[in-house]
Order: sequence, then C-alpha cells, then structure tokens
Amino acid sequence: MRAIFETVFDAAYFITILTLGISMLSGCRGVRQYKLFGWMAILLGLGDAFHLVPRAYALLTTGLEANAVALGIGKLITSVTMTIFYVMLYHIWRTRYRIKGQNALTPIIYILAAVRIALCLLPQNQWTSMNAPVMWGIIRNVPFALMGLILIVLFYRQAHKHSDWSFRWLWLAITLSFAFYIPVVLWADTIPLVGMLMIPKTLAYVWVVWMGYSDMKKEFR
Repeated sequence: MRAIFETVFDAAYFITILTLGISMLSGCRGVRQYKLFGWMAILLGLGDAFHLVPRAYALLTTGLEANAVALGIGKLITSVTMTIFYVMLYHIWRTRYRIKGQNALTPIIYILAAVRIALCLLPQNQWTSMNAPVMWGIIRNVPFALMGLILIVLFYRQAHKHSDWSFRWLWLAITLSFAFYIPVVLWADTIPLVGMLMIPKTLAYVWVVWMGYSDMKKEFR
C-alpha cells in the first residue's frame, strides 16, 4: 500500500511541477522573475526524479536495499539541484524587490552553495550505502540550512515591507520545507516512518512554485 501511495503521489508531483514550470516559461513574456521561477520548477522536478524514480522502482520491485546504488546517486544529484534551487530563489528575491544594495549577500549565498555541493561530493557521505553516516548528513546540510534561513528572513522582510500579498507566505513555505526535512536527515534511517515527512516537504516546494505561478497569472490577467 505504501509503495502504491508513494508512486501515485510522486507521479502527480512530477506532472504538477513540470506543468507549472513549462507554463511559466511559455507565459512569462520575458519577465525575469517568472522565467527564473519556470526554470527553478523544472530543475526541482528533474532533480527529484533522479531519486524518486529509482525509489518508486525499488518499492514496487526488489526493495530499497537491492537498489542502494541508484538511490544513493539519485540522492546526491537531488542534493545538488536543490542547492541550485535556492540560489535561483535568491535571485528571484533580488529581481522581484529590485534590490540594489546588500551586495555582500550574493557571495555569501554562492559560498554556502559551493560548500554544500563540495560536502555532498565527498566520499565520506557513502551515498550508495544503506547505512550512510548520519553525521555526514548533518554536516552537508549545515550550509544548506543557513541558505534557507537567510532566504526565510529576506522574503519575510521584503514581503511585509512591500505589502506583497502574493508572496506573503513564501517564507513560511521555506520554513516548513526545512521543518519536515530536518527530522528525515536525523532519524529516517532508524525510524523509516519518518521518511514519510518528505511528502509534506515536497508539497512545501510545490507551494513555493505555485505562488510564483499564481502571481504571474495575476500580473498578466
């Protein structure tokens, strides 16, 4: 039952996120923030596919342990694409609110992203092992969490400052994505049921993209 539920959910997710991304690219009329949203949505969907497709196959066939290599490589790719996702979201923030100053933020975001990707590429992560060290899961997610925290603060402040009704909850969507993701990093290997938190985490990302899509539709109505 779990395998069928996860597979159906993942299929619905891929269709939704890729449809939103393509729709934004085709309907953005050259507006940079919506174009970024479109590419961000497609990156999100394709990046997650590297992990979720092997996972669905494993659940429906020979099991997770028998597909550890494919799942591990998929997790690695997803970790990298999610990092790029947040870099793109940062540039959406700068574009949407026409940020001219605060130039020090850009190298900070890029350094955190580079450190996160570099940490993900280290062999100590043991991506293809079913018993990957939890400590390395924590280490590689520290710069990722810092990126998220920065974006939460940035979007919260600017959305309230500009009375941005469309993005007033974007900070909350990012917060929820991390709130659901952190327990997975810490306890999913010992308590498999905790892994189900990836579902609301995924929905939080869809919410982020949906806010951009809805705003574009409202803008061009």
